[in-house]
Amino acid sequence: MKEQIKILIVDDEKVIRNMLKEHLTDEGFSVVAVPSGEAALEVFRGDPNHLVITDIRMGGMSGVQLLGEVKKLDEHALVIIITSHASLDNAVATLKAGAFDYIFKPFQDLETVTEVVNRGMHKITLLHENRGLMEDLEQNNLRMEQSNEELKELVIRDGLTGLFNHRHFKEVLEREVARAARYERSLCLIMVDVDHFKNYNDTHGHPAGDEVLKTLADIISGRLRAVDLPARYGGEEFVILLPETERPGGNIVAEDIRAQVENFPFKGRESQPLGKVTISLGLAEFPDDADESSLLLKKADDALYRAKSEGRNLVVWASEQD
Repeated sequence: MKEQIKILIVDDEKVIRNMLKEHLTDEGFSVVAVPSGEAALEVFRGDPNHLVITDIRMGGMSGVQLLGEVKKLDEHALVIIITSHASLDNAVATLKAGAFDYIFKPFQDLETVTEVVNRGMHKITLLHENRGLMEDLEQNNLRMEQSNEELKELVIRDGLTGLFNHRHFKEVLEREVARAARYERSLCLIMVDVDHFKNYNDTHGHPAGDEVLKTLADIISGRLRAVDLPARYGGEEFVILLPETERPGGNIVAEDIRAQVENFPFKGRESQPLGKVTISLGLAEFPDDADESSLLLKKADDALYRAKSEGRNLVVWASEQD
């Protein structure tokens, strides 16, 4: 610590300045000595890693003024005031102003100076250790917060595709339907299912089927806005929530996703009954097709069933079933 913390001696009397510097250097401290408060302030600005020992009365900036300026730069800095016995009241006043301690001059015993400096160094050591502990605590808290966020993500995410899971989707759907009803806005719900997925799994194996699902998730996510919510609903079925979206906008999104999947070069797609990997999509709009969340889901699911029964690789709206 003696090598890390420097002592900055400030006194316009050269004899006192040099005497203190020589003594404290002999004691093993790193010492810088300057003749004025102005010079000391420049040193401190460049390197605040100092214990300051300053005379209370100097030409130009006084020790009290220097104390105030140093505290502005570092509220934890320690300043020791040198004063005469006749200025005891002033010395006490500087303690109230934030000085760490004071030393009387003339110095009858330089060991007294060493004792005061050692107390200051001990306090600086404790301050540094405390800062280190606080920084460690802040880092630990930050890591804990990050871990908590990661855990929250794990709870609401599907492990295979990275999309939101069924449970989280249902919670968000409830909120978004309530919000849309309150502000008289529309939203669209899209149910998605991979056509003949069992055939693909049976032919190419489940790992290949998982790759299809992950690619489909990427295609869906890449087409959506930040406010939209894609989720894996179960198995090869996905669901997409489009807030603030009316039927024309929902139809564009659904058709774009359908076309991208149809044209994607999935491995072994030629083995599928349609000669390619495709999806069917069922859509419903709030509030035109349904005015509450569970009914909206049923309407979209019924539309998906119709898309399947009418040949697959289709986009079907709930209202088209009426």
